Amino acid sequence: MNLSISSVPRVDISTLTPEAFSQRYQQTGTPVVITGLLENEPDWTLDYLCAKIGDREFIVRNYERANYNSGEAKHSRVGSGVALETMRFSDYAELLRRGEVQENDLYLGKAPLKTTQLTQTSTWKTLGDKLGFTQPVTDFKMYIGSGSHRSGLHYDILDNTLIQLHGVKKIVLFPPSQTYNLYPFPILGHLRHGMKLRCCFSQVSLEHPDFDAFPKFKQALEHKKEVILERGETLYLPAGWWHDVSGIHNTMMCSVNRFWRIYPARRAWLNWERWRSILGVFCAIPYIGSNLIAALFQPHPQSTIRQILYRI
Repeated sequence: MNLSISSVPRVDISTLTPEAFSQRYQQTGTPVVITGLLENEPDWTLDYLCAKIGDREFIVRNYERANYNSGEAKHSRVGSGVALETMRFSDYAELLRRGEVQENDLYLGKAPLKTTQLTQTSTWKTLGDKLGFTQPVTDFKMYIGSGSHRSGLHYDILDNTLIQLHGVKKIVLFPPSQTYNLYPFPILGHLRHGMKLRCCFSQVSLEHPDFDAFPKFKQALEHKKEVILERGETLYLPAGWWHDVSGIHNTMMCSVNRFWRIYPARRAWLNWERWRSILGVFCAIPYIGSNLIAALFQPHPQSTIRQILYRI
């Protein structure tokens, strides 16, 4: 099935050397879909994940769909800034089976896989080497939710590899040049909201854009790209590229990502989107610090501290 409707290039790993990947995509900061990287990896179905993960606990985000559909601009929280709770994976799986994940838009995001069996095979250990990535900044993280979930339009400050393991996703992309046509939340908003309302998120709702409030968004749409990411495919997403991720079908979606050091270094130093987010984090320090201190005086501070650190 070839549903790609964008100019995002698609290449098979058998035709791509690390040197060619670096020259064509990494040095130029160009997104690309890579096929064949995980051709022997099984389908990460819910039953497969339950067998591998069992009762391991993860943080789950509660987006409360009724509020989410009202438009991102009306939020007091976006991304990982929404309400959080800790849940056993087996319990989350049961909510998926009963349809409650879809009803409440419960999203299991940034689930660390380092201590699980899922990414301990040679396929995963050599994945970065095949592309010439030698300096990971994070371990592999898992993202699971209903196909009706949307990530919200945002960008990352590091180079990202997004790997689809179950289901089919649509990713809408905008280049960094369109940042101010996408109306990001202000940097100084971190002083009041901490990491709950991040400046790397757009105020515009892709589903229901308000062109009266955000007229320049029409200009951004001229640069819009879309790509369909199928199971086993990997999207290389350079730092600063805006993206909104959603499911194609209303079933469980499962992806894994990993962030890498930006190469070459000049691309990191010249990336204004990266500096915007770094400035936002500095503005959030007083808010984060006061919340960490307050957590120490709660009956069970570990859970609260874990959630605060999860948002950073």
